[in-house]
Amino acid sequence: MPAVAQTLAWVSKPIEFMDRCRARLGDNFSVMFVGFETPMVLISDPEAIAAVFKGASNGLPPGRSLTLEPIVGRRSVLLLEGREHLSRRKLMLPPFHGERMRAYEDTVREAIDREIESWPIGEPFAIHPRMQAVTLEVILRAVFGVSDPERRAALSELLGTLLDETSGPGLQLRFLLSRRTSRVADPLVELKRSLERVYALLDLEIEERRSDPRLAEREDILSMLVAARFEDGEPIDDAEIRDQLITLLLAGHETTATALAWSFDLLLRNRSVLDRLREEIAAAESDAYLRATITEALRLRPVIPLAGRRLADDLEVGDLRLPAGTDVSPAIWLTHTRADLYPDPLAFRPERFLDAGPETYGWIPFGGGIRRCLGAAFAEFEMRIVLGEVLARCELTGARSRPERIARRNITFSPRRGTPVVLSARPTGGPG
Repeated sequence: MPAVAQTLAWVSKPIEFMDRCRARLGDNFSVMFVGFETPMVLISDPEAIAAVFKGASNGLPPGRSLTLEPIVGRRSVLLLEGREHLSRRKLMLPPFHGERMRAYEDTVREAIDREIESWPIGEPFAIHPRMQAVTLEVILRAVFGVSDPERRAALSELLGTLLDETSGPGLQLRFLLSRRTSRVADPLVELKRSLERVYALLDLEIEERRSDPRLAEREDILSMLVAARFEDGEPIDDAEIRDQLITLLLAGHETTATALAWSFDLLLRNRSVLDRLREEIAAAESDAYLRATITEALRLRPVIPLAGRRLADDLEVGDLRLPAGTDVSPAIWLTHTRADLYPDPLAFRPERFLDAGPETYGWIPFGGGIRRCLGAAFAEFEMRIVLGEVLARCELTGARSRPERIARRNITFSPRRGTPVVLSARPTGGPG
């Protein structure tokens, strides 16, 4: 196929495109996108994926920098390589694990409880934007640590606008075309204006942290970044702190909200799973089925499609032979729907994961290796709280008979109609 046709197919119907390629070409195949000089090899075999992720010297393909740098900034942990990447990862990982992560439980619970109280009764509403509101509030409070109500409201509005501006597939397509022809205007010009307005407010937050004598007592991640020091004793400069905050926003807000929306779509169309999950939540004795449900939802509806690398060395796994310099990416959807890993792969069956967790490189919604998502544990933690609160307090039904189809929002696969639902009874039990 011509590169233009492949690009349009990828942007408009990525799942159908990948499924067609797998059916015609097998587990490994190359795609060529407009604006790039080399193809991307897509793979789905766990052994090959392990080899790619374990190659610590493998770099990022140029496509990630091209599409993400204008949004997250050049110092983002998503884009840094080698020792710079590892040093930032070491500084940023602790708050997303263990006791420090659990300190944010009340923040998440308060956000979802307040959101539930605003839901209409008996009228269809899309739950995806409601989940976006919850996860954005969690980011603003737990990550950005914004305590001033007016500034938090202003940031919420600006960040919501920024996310909307970067959500559609048209932005990526126009950007790729603008690199090839002057007839297509650079769509990032207006985006940069929005970012400058966000930066102005973030700079005020950073300035306040640097002068706060009680900085060490604060639990938000911005305060941690301001207080952090590299191994040479140097602090992180303001510009980089901004880049990391926008990175955490993009990686932790949109993705978690989307995963929650997909989870509700799957649950409301699988009554036996929903009933069993509600029984477990009501009993409050175990969260094993809740965890298995989230694992299965992330398997069947992965939010991020690719996790690419550029090979530093030749790769040889089974029949696959790729030379150094090749851009290669696990195709996460194709990996998660392999019948040899998951019998009846398109069925929603949380029971798959009750007795044993998923295979490390056969379940990769958060990527893998040294570039695995920093907030993976926090995302699952947040999903458990939100799903638990909603299902304990609300009687929801799907507002449409058909399952949601996929639409692209920036780098994510999102429910096209936002997962419309109906709340049939007032929330019960009061906030958790």
